[in-house]
Amino acid sequence: MNVYTSEKIRNVVLLGHGGCGKTTLVEAIAYTTGILKRQGKVEEGNTISDYDKEEQKRLFSICTTVVPIIYEDIKINLLDTPGYFDFVGEVEEALAAADAAVIVISAKAGVEVGTMKSWDFCEKYKLPRIFFVTDMDDDNASYREVVEKLTSLYGKKIAPFHIPIRENEKFVGFVNVVKMAGRRFTTASNYVECEIPDYSMENLSKSREVLLDAVAETSDELMEKYFAGEEFTQDEISMALRNNVIDGSVVPVMCGSGAHAQGTTMLLQAIEKYFPDPSKMSIKGKNTKTGEVFNADYDEKKPFSARVFKTIADPFIGKFTLFKICSGVLKLDAFVFNLDKDTDEKVNRLYVLRGKEQIEVTELHAGDFGALGKLSDTVTGDTLSTKANPIVFDKISVSTPYTYQRFKTKNKGDDDKVSQALAKLMDEDLTLKMVNDKENRQTLLYGIGDQQLEIVVNKMLTRYKVEIEVMKPRVPFRETLRKKVRIQGKYKKQSGGHGQYGDVHIEFEPSGDMEKPFVFEEKIFGGSVPRNFFPAVEKGIAECVIKGPVAGYPVVGLKATLVDGSYHPVDSSEMAFKMATIQAFKQGFMEASPVLLEPIASLRVVVPDKFTGDIMGDLNKRRGRVLGMNPLTEGKEEIIADIPISELYGYSTDLRSMTGGSGDFTYEFARYEQAPSEVQQKVIDENAKEEEAEA
Repeated sequence: MNVYTSEKIRNVVLLGHGGCGKTTLVEAIAYTTGILKRQGKVEEGNTISDYDKEEQKRLFSICTTVVPIIYEDIKINLLDTPGYFDFVGEVEEALAAADAAVIVISAKAGVEVGTMKSWDFCEKYKLPRIFFVTDMDDDNASYREVVEKLTSLYGKKIAPFHIPIRENEKFVGFVNVVKMAGRRFTTASNYVECEIPDYSMENLSKSREVLLDAVAETSDELMEKYFAGEEFTQDEISMALRNNVIDGSVVPVMCGSGAHAQGTTMLLQAIEKYFPDPSKMSIKGKNTKTGEVFNADYDEKKPFSARVFKTIADPFIGKFTLFKICSGVLKLDAFVFNLDKDTDEKVNRLYVLRGKEQIEVTELHAGDFGALGKLSDTVTGDTLSTKANPIVFDKISVSTPYTYQRFKTKNKGDDDKVSQALAKLMDEDLTLKMVNDKENRQTLLYGIGDQQLEIVVNKMLTRYKVEIEVMKPRVPFRETLRKKVRIQGKYKKQSGGHGQYGDVHIEFEPSGDMEKPFVFEEKIFGGSVPRNFFPAVEKGIAECVIKGPVAGYPVVGLKATLVDGSYHPVDSSEMAFKMATIQAFKQGFMEASPVLLEPIASLRVVVPDKFTGDIMGDLNKRRGRVLGMNPLTEGKEEIIADIPISELYGYSTDLRSMTGGSGDFTYEFARYEQAPSEVQQKVIDENAKEEEAEA
């Protein structure tokens, strides 16, 4: 592959709803540019992007794939992202590396939730964007409805560049609204000029008006000319569009068919003409040696620096670290320094990845994507630079995972293999987390959604040959007491020689402090219990509060006061007093009106207005208490509620189902509250069964 300088590079992320045709469009572009002799199909599992076995089995993208395309003398790095919401971490990694976006819409499905989320991502990352309406070959395709919906959502930013030409119910060409000229397809994406059909004139005039509206909005001078009824020149239209697509104030809409590779040439032309090269973008880091801000800005003349935006840990193609060069040039035999891990490694081989294909190159310039193999310490978000100029960039921000499952290793002795496999999968996916919850004797696997976790389990089996089983997690309840009791605990054992003797009288009562497991005091008069046995009593209580007698949960809010007791000058020992304390605790705690406390979360749900009633009704069923509602922009509502954490199990899936995927939620632990009696009994029964099963 040739060497491309910054101004000859375009970094474009493909976004859109799941199943809208992003991967098919990448195949069509690869076919159009001659990379492929035959276009692959998702259904046949032979596309460039979807090379993972799980992707081929499920027929949708799970990982972001880089596919560099050469169009004329421009290198376009396409980032094909998953559309399903469980894999949002992959999308966020791609967005951190992209300079512009193509939002793909299926003409038969229309504008979907994923389309709107893609727009929101572009707004967040300040990316210029183009809408590409694919599936125009479908009988139910309606380009006009898509444009009308986009205009109703995003106003005068929407500028339709094309309208389709259909003959005998077939998509045969398009009208270029900017140049007011007809185009008829010959083979695939090639076309010839043609007359604009009479039946297209009405739709063309509407689209032209929307386009000119968008152009007029770009400057006061053009607005005055528009209101004066003067025609814009072709140069004025082109210049206004070029400048304003880059800043996001104009968003073109184009059309084609991914399956038949129609419209891809115009899309490539638009990417080259309207999207910025990296040198027009900016990125700042910090030089840790000088403490100064380092304006990398994809400048080839500055010292080398790069940010890792993705890690691939595939057992078949090996581990690859994908990075975007933020400044300078990287050549073979150079040394890269990872400041985060304080490691320095020589570049023996430098790659460009196209799907799973590895293309060796001799050098890469600022703004380009590259890959290095076998960087064992480097992870996604790390910065690569030189030791002479140690640079660090901000970490990549990804969504917080809230869905979790408890898991166990199926075969004894596989624990290490499971840990190693999960570590590799977590390297690849930043939204995947493993938490060892020692308190509740469980290991938890966190992700964005249930489908993601299901795929992780399958990958562990197919890739790494280890099997885990997932189940409902134990909720971290707490145990406490509600009244004051005084209990005697006596431990007496005679077995020849020295015996064991310990006798304690302890008052158990609520401490009022739910942050601490217990408070220990002693009020011994007259030496009934020698001082040297006080630590043994406290140690006995400390052991007991780890696993309470009600349902095996940690105890909180306990005050234990040693008030009396007796001892034997020969037989008493620390162990005897500890055992006496444990006996007293077990009896006393159960007599002091013990209760279970359940964790309460502060929940924030953001949904479109029309779903507010459904969400509030569902929260009531889950024992939630709605505390307030706040109207947000773009017709959305924020609902704030307190809800038991036990009721949030499966909420991600249910919220998506209720809102068609348009709802989002976050939560954080707030406090503990006494659980209702029926909940307490259910938890006690479930835990008793689990204890029996494990015994």
